[in-house]
Amino acid sequence: MKRAKELSPIAIRQLKDPGYYSVGGVGGLLLCVKQSGAKSWILRYSTGRKRISKNGKPYPVLRDMGLGPFPDVGLGEAREVARIKKAMLREEGLDPIEERRKLRAIHKAELEKRRTFREVWEQFFKVKAGELIPKNAQHWRRSIERYAMPVIGDIIVADIETRHIETILHPIWTEKNVTATALRGRLESVLSFATVKGYRSGDNPARWKDNLKELLPKPSKVHKVKHHRALPMDDTPEFMKALRKRTGNAAHALELAVLTAARSGEVRGALWSEIDLKRKRWTIPAERMKMDRPHTVPLSDAAVLLLEAQPRGNDLVFPSPMGGRLSDMALLAVLKRMDYYGKTTVHGFRAVFKSWAQERTDTPHFISEMALAHSVGDGIQQAYQRSDLVAKRLKLMREWSRFLGYHEKGAKVVQMEARA
Repeated sequence: MKRAKELSPIAIRQLKDPGYYSVGGVGGLLLCVKQSGAKSWILRYSTGRKRISKNGKPYPVLRDMGLGPFPDVGLGEAREVARIKKAMLREEGLDPIEERRKLRAIHKAELEKRRTFREVWEQFFKVKAGELIPKNAQHWRRSIERYAMPVIGDIIVADIETRHIETILHPIWTEKNVTATALRGRLESVLSFATVKGYRSGDNPARWKDNLKELLPKPSKVHKVKHHRALPMDDTPEFMKALRKRTGNAAHALELAVLTAARSGEVRGALWSEIDLKRKRWTIPAERMKMDRPHTVPLSDAAVLLLEAQPRGNDLVFPSPMGGRLSDMALLAVLKRMDYYGKTTVHGFRAVFKSWAQERTDTPHFISEMALAHSVGDGIQQAYQRSDLVAKRLKLMREWSRFLGYHEKGAKVVQMEARA
């Protein structure tokens, strides 16, 4: 086969007419000159496959691979790249164009995985928000945006390391440990989501065990429990006597909260569709519960009478004057008007209920915990929890109602004398 004459860089520059020119040095290396005068390098090679012409003769399949523009790619560089590509075809049987396409596809896929924490967080939250009650969803977003975004918001999620998480948590770990502990769990969830999506690999830098545990004090060592203010147990019946004289949905909602030992948000969001007055049950769906599971509240006679007297408009049991849900401040306003603000909180009545159940009755601990919709600990108690024990809890709630000064029928639990 005749070899093409090796052209010099000066000869390459002097080529002006449009066409393809063999430059020599490497078989198949061509310089393409366009009508515009632009020049570029082409490597023409045979794939090894053949086709049949119209006259029945076989001919090789040729492909043209671009190697870059001249003079950005000089003659020496073009010859070197051409030699590498031809060696790839000759020695490994790999088509240079196909291999380049594969590499570009891999590179593109890698670039698509390069997501910042901010981008991944938004993806994650669109999925997670559907599982959370609005208040908890707000807590998730607020903590991530306030503490995490300034540190790692613009960092590629695959590059986030334990040191970044420590930087986020360390300033608030002691002073705001409840917030910091919750935030750590949220960061772990977001980064776990990123791993499943293929945006990162390896260990989760926000995990506690064998990781942050070695860098931060145990939460139990730094967290100071802040108890909600509560009335003395024996002052509560007098409070309820005064509360029953008040009118308005906020006062009635507060009364039901005390009678059922429910959380403020659960009562303010109560719907008629959740309540069965004939069966004396209020079933709160999982999405409105702190523990993210449905909770059945047995209703005492006093609670039933209160609900029966409540007018029905929309599905909300205690709508605000504007028709929407009461705010948490509405119940606090009742306490203020009664001159009890600062002496107790709405949540404080749950603490009174727990103390009363422990000190004044022989009710098993896990039953009073179930009444408060708390998580019950060991395997045996978990088995009880699955059964709800509604009948036993109804007796407890009726006795609680009696203690608060209401008339109740039905079975009693054993009352124990007040401790000195």
